[in-house]
Formats: sequence, structure tokens, C-alpha cells
Amino acid sequence: MTSQRVGFVGLGLMGAPMAANIAIAGWAVTAWNRSDAAYEGLSGVQRAASVDELRNEDAIIFMLPDLPFIEEAASDLLESWRSVPPRPGTAVVIMSSVSPTAVRLFGETVHHASNGNAFVVDAPVSGGTAGAQGGTLAIMVGATESQFDHLKPLLASMGTTVRRLGPLGSGSLAKACNQLIVGTTTAALAEAAELAERSGMDVAALFEVLSGGLAGSRVLDNVGPRLAAKDYAPTGPAKFMHKDLGFVLDSAQAVGSAVPLAKAAIELYAELKRQGLGDQDLAVVRQTIANLSLTPAATSNSN
Repeated sequence: MTSQRVGFVGLGLMGAPMAANIAIAGWAVTAWNRSDAAYEGLSGVQRAASVDELRNEDAIIFMLPDLPFIEEAASDLLESWRSVPPRPGTAVVIMSSVSPTAVRLFGETVHHASNGNAFVVDAPVSGGTAGAQGGTLAIMVGATESQFDHLKPLLASMGTTVRRLGPLGSGSLAKACNQLIVGTTTAALAEAAELAERSGMDVAALFEVLSGGLAGSRVLDNVGPRLAAKDYAPTGPAKFMHKDLGFVLDSAQAVGSAVPLAKAAIELYAELKRQGLGDQDLAVVRQTIANLSLTPAATSNSN
């Protein structure tokens, strides 16, 4: 596998370290990104002039904000494949958080455009920029067993937990479930932080105690310090949580599953976007809640 060639599209906060780790593991990586600055300091990765230039790679990874961006970026590539199909077994790997339904439709598009020679798998990730940089991402894969076995060494260069969860679309549904848990937990921690601070309590001390009990979680460990410090420098834009929770609602509607927490959370993150906070870190949901909160004086006057 280490002799294979890999294309990579999207060198953002997550994509750049992911591409670098693939190169470190021994693959020949050629990448395309819209802006030039992403290539600075990125060693071991060749630069492509266009996405279509990646048409002969064994696998092409997309790490863009959402599927419409991927479809736009891949349009010339697919048109090229309609004229000259790629070699059989070419993999298109969607590692972004996308709609489970839409990625299955995109798989059909790629299948027909490539004359059946290319296949799509969805393999979204969790672990944030720290996981991307350290190669310790959790990767949730929707693929056939043979496709997964073929791609697992490549995916393992970016993550330490790599699991196949079912056919195409299953990875995206797993990521939606992940975001439901992360989004609601972060919001609950933000509410607790505001309540504690307004009551005169030290938030950092509160979170330290909570981490030793049943409320302890990896979300608390990772996001808690930023919530306590009101550090909203982006490790990933908070606005994407609203998008991901939309996928939860769509998937739940398709199978008739009740998701009351997801419905409450998507409204909160919609408010976060309305407040103009969407480009900041997920922890900025604390500021959203603070902006919604009544002051003690206002609360007293309302009684």
C-alpha cells in the first residue's frame, strides 16, 4: 500500500495535518487547495494545479466543509472520467461531515461518471485539530468490507480508531451521532459554566471536580478548559455544528426516531450563528448562552 498514490483536496485546519501524516506514512501525496497559503510549511506533499490533475491517483480524499463544495470541486474530475474512465478500483474518500443520504447519491454519480471504475466511501473523522495533527483521529467508515480492507492502511495513517460501520452513508450517520453527543454536551457544559460563574463559583474548579465523577467525559477534558477561560480561538468553526445537527434531524425523520435534544441543540446553534459567532470555536456557545441570559436585575424586575 505504501507505493500507492493519493490525491488530497482541502488543506484546512484538519486537512493539512491529515495530508502530512499520509505522506509521513509513505504514500505519494498530491494535493489541491483553493488558497496558496495552505501549502506553506507542508512538507512531503506535491501541489496540484487543479482537482482534475488528480484523476489518475489510486485514491482521492476530500476534506471540504460540505458535500456541495465537494461536488463543485469534483465537477471537472468527473467530466474527465466520463471521457476517459479511471483505472478500476479508484477510491473517492469523503472525510468531511456530510449528509448520509446525499453521500449515497454522490456515490451513484461517481459510479456512473467513472463507468463503474471508481467507488465512494464516506469516512468522516472526530478528534479535532489535535487528533489531525497527532494522527489519532477516530474514523467512521461507510464502505463494503472489501473496500474497507483495501483502504484501511491509508486511513490508519491518519487515525488510531478506524471502524467500518456499514455500507456507504453509515460513516456519515455515525458522525451525525457523534456531533449530537458533542454538540449537546458542549452546550450543557456552557450552561453549567454560566450558571456557576454568575453564582460566584470558579468554573475551572467546578470542571476539575466534575471530571472526576460521572459527568467526566472527553468533551469536558477537551472543551472544558476553553469554556472556563472563555477562549474562543477557532480549532474548528462552531457554525459547522448547526450543519451537522441538521443531518441528525434528517436521518431521524427518515427512520421515525425522536430526537428532542437534537431539536433543542440545533435551535441554540442557529442562535449562535445569528449572533455572528459562527466562525469562532465551538466553545463560543457559552457566549451565545451568556448573550441570551438575563441579568440578575432584569430577572428581579420581571418577578
